Formats: sequence, structure tokens, C-alpha cells
Amino acid sequence: MATDTKDIARPVEAAAVMGLLPVRPRLLALGEPTHGEEALLGLRNELFRQLVEEEGYRTIAIESDCLAGLIVDDYVTSGTGTLDQVMEHGFSHGWGAFAANRELVRWIRAHNARADAEGRPASERLRFAGFDGPLEITHAASPRQALTALHRHLAAHVDVGLLPCDAEALDHLLGDDGRWTEPAAMTDPSRSVGRSAEADRLRLLADDLVALLEEQTPHLIAAASREEWERARLYGRAATGLLRYHQRMADASPDRLARLTGRRDSMMAGNLLALADRGPVFVHAHNAHLQRSRSRMRMGGRPLEWWSAGALVSARLGQEYAFVATALGTIRHRGVGVPPPDTLEGLLYALPRDRCLVDARRLAAALGDAPPAPRVSPWFGYSPLDPAQLADGEGVVFLRDVPQG
Repeated sequence: MATDTKDIARPVEAAAVMGLLPVRPRLLALGEPTHGEEALLGLRNELFRQLVEEEGYRTIAIESDCLAGLIVDDYVTSGTGTLDQVMEHGFSHGWGAFAANRELVRWIRAHNARADAEGRPASERLRFAGFDGPLEITHAASPRQALTALHRHLAAHVDVGLLPCDAEALDHLLGDDGRWTEPAAMTDPSRSVGRSAEADRLRLLADDLVALLEEQTPHLIAAASREEWERARLYGRAATGLLRYHQRMADASPDRLARLTGRRDSMMAGNLLALADRGPVFVHAHNAHLQRSRSRMRMGGRPLEWWSAGALVSARLGQEYAFVATALGTIRHRGVGVPPPDTLEGLLYALPRDRCLVDARRLAAALGDAPPAPRVSPWFGYSPLDPAQLADGEGVVFLRDVPQG
């Protein structure tokens, strides 16, 4: 078994990743088993550069707020704002503080500036997208930004009589944004505004606005541009997704947390499917959001299960969605030591490479009917791979040791 494992280990390069895939995917997803490690973000950057230069990829999408990501995209495509401003306001979840993310934005902007100087077409520009909902660990955003931006776009281009409400009515129903972002609502459904009469009315209005956007597609593209129409569709997805998320925050049933995690990944999937039309797109997020199997975790003392964004997208795109997981050996600064030899990570740790790419399905076949024991992490922030789900992805990137910093 060890010989077979060595035989299927390859260098971590874009060409090797593409060699694992039966067709060129519209979405190529690279997962990570933990957040906040610069080494993983640096590896992502390296692969993206190779995909751009060797495989014609033009968009990267990361696990960050889809609306905030528009700030980054505006900067890398047209130079709007400054790099410092973009890193402060263009990312959620604290991602703007990471050096590798700053380097990614700087590199994309430099690439696009060169393309513009050389007179290359707009299709040669690189794009950035966040594909997460406007959500944080402590709260969900107010739907104000998304709803008002969608309404503003429609009001500028369609007959006022077609709109389901005016801007003043929308503002009145939204009220104080603090009602929506109340941190206590994350754990106490009675503190959520999500099932108030105003929220119910806003869900109906958001649905009507999105329907109007779709009905007026030919006119809106002609009156403005496809780019503005696509951005309006993003506002519509964010608005309806947030309002449904807030509704589920107000749910006091035992399944509340599972419904919230499922709603978040459904929002992610909607954004990824929209980006796939732009394809090909390189996607980076936690393994749990990108895998094809049902995701599982414990939260609030309860086991949760939900369909990940990757599972939802794969069901729609088939082979045009590809998933490569990342597995790790040690994260010593987090208390994660050498993996036991009878685990999947232990088998990979025995390879004579600091990092490698493995064909997931060939590895699963080599391991046979008795997969390795699941690894148990001593640190809550790291999720080892489930050996039983190995063959659900195309590949596994393995990093032997993750350094601090």
C-alpha cells in the first residue's frame, strides 16, 4: 500500500491538478481544512498564478462577503480606491489582515494594469469575487445595502409603475440596521427581527424586485450593461438570501442551527453558479463548504448536517465542478502534532515530500475496502479529512508541516 501511495504522489502544480480531471471544469475548487494559515493562502496564490498563466483562468472566488468583494473587484479591474482601503473594507471574517490576501490583491491589480497598458481586451483582465453571504460569526448583515442597490438599479431603468414600492417605503420597513445585526440574535432567536411583520413584507418585496429584474433582462442589459445586470442579480441573491437567513435566525426549533448552516451554503452555491457563467473560476474555501458529501459538525452541543455549497453546485454542474481537498500533517503552533500512522494523514506524512498532490480516487482504490482510521484533532479549528469520503473528490493536496506565521 505504501508503494502504491508513493506512485500516485505528484508535485503541487496547476498542470498536475488539471491532469486529474476528465474535463476542463467551470469551477475548480481547492479546499482547506483550517482557516488563518498563511502557508495555505500562499499555496492558493501560487496555484492561481499558474492557472492564470498556463490554463487561462481569469477569476478567483474566496470564502468572503460577496458584497464586500465588489470593492476588491473594482480595485483590481479599474484601480478604484487604495490597497489599504480595499484590505480594510473588501473582506469579511478578518481576511483583510492576512499578508497572503494582500499579496493576492496586489498581484491581480498589477497583472491587470499591465494588460491595460498593453492594450489587451477586457476579457484578459483578472477578476476577484467573494462568494460567501454577507455574514459574520457574530451576526448577519442588514439587507439594506443589497435591497436598496437592487431597487436603485431598477428605478433607474424601468417604468416607476412596475416597481412594487418606492425607496421611502423600503427605508421605512428596513428601519434601524442595528435591529438586523443584533449579536444576541445568533444564539437567542427571540432577539431576531427575522419574523417581524416588516421582515415578512420585505421578503415579499425582495421577491418581487428579483422577479422584475429577471422579467426586464433584455431591456436592462441594453439600457445599462451586462456587467451592471449581473451585479444587480448579485444584489438580488444577497437580499433574498439574507432575509431568509434572518427568518431562520428567529426559528426556535431544535433544527435552527442546521437550517442556518444549510442556508449559508445555499447562498454560497447560488453565487458560485452565477460565477460559473463567467468561467473558468478558481474557488478557495474550507473543505466543508466545497466537498461533494454532506457536511457535518457539532455546534451548541448538537450534531449538524447540511448539504455543502460544493454538493449543491456539483449536482448542477456534474464534471464541470472539480474539488481538490487539502490535508495537513502538523500544525505545531496549534498543538497538532504528527498524525498517527494508521490515519490517512499518517500515510501521507510517511511520503518523502514536504507537499504533494495525490489522485484521490486512485488513493482510495489503493487503500481498498478498509479505509484508514479517522484522525482526531486536538484543536477545534482543524478538521481532518474523512477517509470514507476520499473518493468524492478529484485530488488531495498534502502539506507535511504548516509553519507559524
